[in-house]
Amino acid sequence: MQMPMSYMDTFRKVIISILAALMALVIMLATIELIYLLALDILSPPLILLDVNELLNIFGYFLLILIGIELLETFYIYLHERAINVQVVLLVAMIALARKIIILDTKEMQSLTLVGIGFIILALAAGYYLVKRSQDESCKRL
Repeated sequence: MQMPMSYMDTFRKVIISILAALMALVIMLATIELIYLLALDILSPPLILLDVNELLNIFGYFLLILIGIELLETFYIYLHERAINVQVVLLVAMIALARKIIILDTKEMQSLTLVGIGFIILALAAGYYLVKRSQDESCKRL
């Protein structure tokens, strides 16, 4: 037995709204954690100087928050347009991969894994380029 579309639409909007609220909470908590981490690192001796590991940890948090914001934007677009913007999804994937690369310890990784990450970067960049080009061409036609 199928539910009428209006019930499904309402259910979908409620679930997406709950997910968006939870994502906003997680972003807020991650931002507070970043502020705390940054203050702790800056105020610990030597004052204001950060070592490489601390910087990489901070950059990882920044990118994690950016990923959350982009996912929140994806929820917002889906809620209002009932469509998923492929360009935003690819952008989130590229930010997530950039975060992974920044915090990655290449000394402990196998070379084949690094080659695989390189191919993922190329695939995401090519996909983003093609989607962007396709959207630009469709805008020119209108």
